[in-house]
This record gives sequence, structure tokens and C-alpha cells, in this order.
Amino acid sequence: MLRFVLKFGTSTLTNGTPRLSLARMADLVRQIAQLQDNRNEVVLVSSGAIAAGREVLGFTDLPKHIPQKQMLAAIGQPRLMSIYEQLFRIYDKTVSQILLTRSDIIDRRRYLNARNTLDALLDQSVIPIINENDSVATEEIRFGDNDNLSAHVANLIEADRLILLTDQEGLYTSDPRLNSEARLILEIGSEGFSEEIWKAAGGSMTGLGTGGMVTKLRAAELARQSGVTTFITKGDAESVILRIANGEKCGTIIHPLLNKLENRKRFLLAGQFSDHALTVDPGASRALRKGGSLLPAGITTVAGSFDRGDSIRVLDSNKKAIAVGLANYSQEDIVKIKGLKSSEIESALGYSYGDEVIHRNNMVLL
Repeated sequence: MLRFVLKFGTSTLTNGTPRLSLARMADLVRQIAQLQDNRNEVVLVSSGAIAAGREVLGFTDLPKHIPQKQMLAAIGQPRLMSIYEQLFRIYDKTVSQILLTRSDIIDRRRYLNARNTLDALLDQSVIPIINENDSVATEEIRFGDNDNLSAHVANLIEADRLILLTDQEGLYTSDPRLNSEARLILEIGSEGFSEEIWKAAGGSMTGLGTGGMVTKLRAAELARQSGVTTFITKGDAESVILRIANGEKCGTIIHPLLNKLENRKRFLLAGQFSDHALTVDPGASRALRKGGSLLPAGITTVAGSFDRGDSIRVLDSNKKAIAVGLANYSQEDIVKIKGLKSSEIESALGYSYGDEVIHRNNMVLL
């Protein structure tokens, strides 16, 4: 099973026209449904809300200022989601809508909330459809484009593949619409992006979206540092998503600098020298070593002052560090729930972030 993040640009969804192309969207949905049926997990980052808003208003000529764009996004987002919901219903697939801003990723607690929400949706085979919260995002909390957002989402959920669908075959040595001798760059390895590659990435020529090839290259740079393999390819190529999932080389492939496990370990292990620690009983210690999560029942003592989302150590009864992970509850909360059953968390705190104090996906054994 692989975890995919797919990014659909406006030009892909409209098929190069001013309107959303229902035929194109239906074909993309068909591929996603089959991808999930093949036991993969899928998150969709979709543009198109502003284009949908223009269509609803009859393509009224509006100034290209932020308030007008936010208004169009607010009008178009419900229409876009309605179309997706109806198309996915054909394949008995359930979808959800998540709107994010940069602050949801930067803030430690909100980052963990977003990650846990997405994990919960994927566990229930729900397909999350994500867009930037354009109707409220101000300049200082904007991702700026959905290419950038999709790379952050890929990092957030530790995806295996990021597929950026666009109106070109991939990244070329120069703009193929201006230079007939431009060559498709098939793969970029662990070496850094050269100055020539950055120069080859141009801006959007369709006028339909906010991105261009340069934004996709920036997204791929972020994704590769997170251990994610990125594909930049043409959105209207026949069954391109399924072909990539089946191992076919399509468009431009940008390989990661680290694998997912190495990337997560580097991040989590930064907390192994922290004074924040939980001591657990022998039963919990054995469960952790077998790959389990840390539940409140196994915690005996709490040390240090930390918040939800901080990296903390886990000690066995001999005070030997056995793991490090991200706390799902603050120090104050854990003091109240240590030794309790998971089913008692909500009654003790008045709320619950889940059964686990540290989920196994957010933990590395030492």
C-alpha cells in the first residue's frame, strides 16, 4: 500500500477552457477510485475554486485583487466540492473537505491536529479534498499556490508519492511552447537542482491558475527533502495516475533526498536529549517494542513541562530511554490521565485527542 498526494491544477480541471470540464474531472475521479480500490491511500489537493466562482457569476470581469479572488473562491468552493461529491458517489467513495492556511502547518498544535484528522480520514477510506482557505487567508498566512500546499501536505502525512498534474508533459530544458528544441527532463536524482533547471521553469501561460512550472519545482524541492518522490506530468494523458501507480515512468520524476523513515527519524530524534520524558511500566515497554502505541494506562511518571506536539522521551522502569515521539497531549493533561484506560480520557479531561498519548506513527524506538 502506498500513500499518494495528487494535485490538480486549474488548467487540468478546465481542460484549458474557462469552465470546469466535467468530462476531465470524471476521468480523474475514475482513476482515484481505482487507485483506492487497489489498496492505496489518496489525498487530493485541488485548485479550481476561483474558476468555478467565475463560472457561477457568468464570467463577470472583476479586478484581480485579493478581496475579489477571495470572493470568487468563497462562491466557487461549494460548487467544486458538490461536483467532486457527485462524481465520487458513482464509485461509492466518500469525500471530505479540508481548508488549510500556512498557520495550520507552522503552528505545532494545529499541525498535529491536521495530521491526526487526515490519518483518521484515511483510516476510514475517506478521500480528503484539500484547498487553501482562500476566502480568509491573508498574505502572511498564505501558501501562495496549491503546488506549495500539496508538498506541505505530502510532508504532513508522510506520503510516498506526490503527483503534480499540469498542462505540460513535465519539466523541459526550456519552454516547449517557445522553443521547438526543448527536451523533456525525465529524471532528477539526489543532486541539487542546477541553475539551468531553475531557468527552464517558466510561469503560467494559460492565465487560469496562480502557478507555473517554477512553483512545481519549488514544491518538488520541499517534497524531496521530506522523502517523497514527485512526478510532474500532463493531466490529460491517458490514465496517467494509474500508470504512475503501476510503476510506469511518466513526465519528470524527482527523487527524494531521504526515504520517509530516515526523514521522520531525523525529526523525532531531535527530541531524544530533551528533559521532557514519560516513564512507563514493563507492560507498556514490551508493547512499544512490539510496535504498539503508548497508552495512558502504562504511564507511571511525567517529567518536564511540554505542550501537545512536542517531542518527548519514553523511559522504561529503569529510567533507560527506549523511544522518542510526539506527545498527543500536554504535560498537564498526561498528569491527569496517566494510569487510566483510554476510554476514561474524555471523562478526565472533558475532551479527547485520541486513545494514544504517543501514536506509533509518531514514534521512533531507540
